[in-house]
Amino acid sequence: MPIIAANIIPAKNLENAQTTQYVATGVTTIIDKFTATNFSSGMVNVSVNLTAVGEGAANSNLIVKARILQPGETYTFPEIVGHTLPSGGTVSTIASAAAAVNLRASGREIS
Repeated sequence: MPIIAANIIPAKNLENAQTTQYVATGVTTIIDKFTATNFSSGMVNVSVNLTAVGEGAANSNLIVKARILQPGETYTFPEIVGHTLPSGGTVSTIASAAAAVNLRASGREIS
């Protein structure tokens, strides 16, 4: 059972529509680091859902709801770190402003 350290979400700007950022395809994934930085001049809310296979983003799988990031703030989402995604599970996010927050996540993929 190989375990591979992976950059599961390469650095990217978040969208202001619910967007799937990662799918655990054929692996179980453990999230080790989840970092967002608000590089805009205004406050931005960020929400994160972790879904099981076949689920869409919903209140039932909302892990972080509308976490406010101040201008220039970096947040490491301790609420997300350590969670496991089964094969087919996803990480989905939404920000209150498009292209204002940069996200990056890493973890371990177990096949």
